[in-house]
Amino acid sequence: MDDMPYSKDPPDFSLVLGGPLFQLWLRLRLTTPTLDLLKKRVVFISLFAWLPLLLLSLIDGTAWTGVGVPFLYDIEAQIRFLVALPLLIAAELLVHKQLRLIVGQFIDRNMLTETELPKFRESIASAMKLRNSVALELVMLILVFVVGHYLWTTVTIVEKIAFGTGSWYAHTDSTGTHLSLAGYWYFFVTRPLFQFILCRWYFRLFIWARFLWQCSRLTLNLVPTHPDRAGGLGFLAMSSAALAPLIAAHGVLLAGLIANSIFFLGEKLTDSILLIIGVVLFLLFIVLGPLLAFSPNLMSAKRTGLREYGILACKYARAFDLKWVRGGAAADEPLLGSSDIQSLADMGNSFQVIREIQAFPFNKDTAIHIILLTLIPVLPLVLTMIPLEKLIEKFLQAIF
Repeated sequence: MDDMPYSKDPPDFSLVLGGPLFQLWLRLRLTTPTLDLLKKRVVFISLFAWLPLLLLSLIDGTAWTGVGVPFLYDIEAQIRFLVALPLLIAAELLVHKQLRLIVGQFIDRNMLTETELPKFRESIASAMKLRNSVALELVMLILVFVVGHYLWTTVTIVEKIAFGTGSWYAHTDSTGTHLSLAGYWYFFVTRPLFQFILCRWYFRLFIWARFLWQCSRLTLNLVPTHPDRAGGLGFLAMSSAALAPLIAAHGVLLAGLIANSIFFLGEKLTDSILLIIGVVLFLLFIVLGPLLAFSPNLMSAKRTGLREYGILACKYARAFDLKWVRGGAAADEPLLGSSDIQSLADMGNSFQVIREIQAFPFNKDTAIHIILLTLIPVLPLVLTMIPLEKLIEKFLQAIF
């Protein structure tokens, strides 16, 4: 896959610069119209979510003792608000910069005809209108605070009570289940905030997928002999790099969830294999799935290229055969030094490139990149399957 050149004047496309929440960040001076103040935004939002939980758990006496799952021992909670949430916030800047340039490649590479350019810009305008929708963000907010609150809080409380002695945000007695002070902040402020930001990202990915599908319906000037083996659409695979922080956020969330199951429920890492596979497949689907919309374009370009270059190659090969094999060359024209053989080889290379065009504008390295980003946070949990004594013994054997 070739490097993506920077467009001098990329289209006004951004999944980030818009919507009610972005306007709120602007009013609170947590961002600028160009997404500056990233560190301030990350620190403020993360501390707003996490610090009250720490203070209230200290008041409750459940910060590091007193219950089965103290606050500072809740690995999932620490990772969720101190690692995953900052990643989700920081991802905005990278997504804004990179996807804007990726969209610009359609124009920079002359992938669109003059008649298709207006439709292309209409697709951008439609995506930006959807991004700025107040009604849709309001619906997400309602889902998080009403439906999501009921489902997630019920499931989570039951899970924590299953630990046997309650958690830092909930305990049970003969009268039922009761939230602590930290629990009220967690369930009514912090967790809904995190869920809303995450759902908002899923909505943005939907907008991105919808935009790509609309682009795939346009008449594209694909080049069958392009060395990216994707007719010139190989730049679309760069979207996985733009979404790297979002992928990593899911990886650390997965690791935190599994870690709590191991340390507090006595489960093993192998018990979560299906969950790990499910998360990996989900991320592959939301990141690479939208690119599959271009598969019909690529297969059509491959068939056209094989037919057209097949005819051209046949003509050239026949002329070469007549000239150098059948005695058609002039008597004083030497074969040594002639460019005819190199041209024949170049023709063969071009034909091979066309044959190698795949049905999607990415390769296996792109998929491996996503899988690794997801699994790397989980890898340290492999150590839980090895007794400490054996681990130290093997470490000493490796050194001495």
